[in-house]
Amino acid sequence: MINVSSSLKQARISRGLTQEYIAKAIGMSRQSYAQVELGKSDLKLSQASALAATMHISIEELLGSADSESSLLNPTDAVEKYKQIVLNALQFGADKDGKITKTKLAKLVYLADFIWYYKTSTPMSYMSYKKLPQGPVADVFFRALDELEESGVIDREEKGTAFLYSILESGEAPSNRISRAEKKLIRSVGKWWQGKQTKEIVDFTHAQLPWQICRDGEVIPYGLITQEEPELVYGPIKL
Repeated sequence: MINVSSSLKQARISRGLTQEYIAKAIGMSRQSYAQVELGKSDLKLSQASALAATMHISIEELLGSADSESSLLNPTDAVEKYKQIVLNALQFGADKDGKITKTKLAKLVYLADFIWYYKTSTPMSYMSYKKLPQGPVADVFFRALDELEESGVIDREEKGTAFLYSILESGEAPSNRISRAEKKLIRSVGKWWQGKQTKEIVDFTHAQLPWQICRDGEVIPYGLITQEEPELVYGPIKL
């Protein structure tokens, strides 16, 4: 469970939102949500993610403003897990030369995360995704790439206007922070899109409901993907 900031009420009111609206958006009764604002109750991880999306802030910002320094969702652990999701998506989705464009990699990670939510009603990474010109991208994606490059795990090269990434370390990408089922899904998504053009996966994500109804720069709620038809979530991927 997650303890969020006591300033949550002020943040809600400043956005012109009612307790009823917030409670419905995150799957709680108004009475239960009122207890959260009073600091008498905590949120589940999925509720915290939905709350961050509803308030149009990142979950990192939501947790970072918490009065209590203790949280079961350790931000450092969450970022390290996200890096492993990125590395596995890179390994399974890269072309035969082991390289993949930054944009395509971001889309593979997004699809794996949101497909996982579609199947389990729980995010894989709990990171916040925003609507950017090339599709949904997690706030932490660019930071993760920079840190992986700085630590010598991946390599980056420029090709025209594109950035290509590849894994420098031999062997399987690390996966001790992701479950076997999560890795299997990442592999399935990566293998399907392997060898396909970046534009194809961008067009696919642009056709999805989360991209269609959110505004530019807006945080995309995970729950929106559950309103989509299966073929527009999975595509031809067999899971």
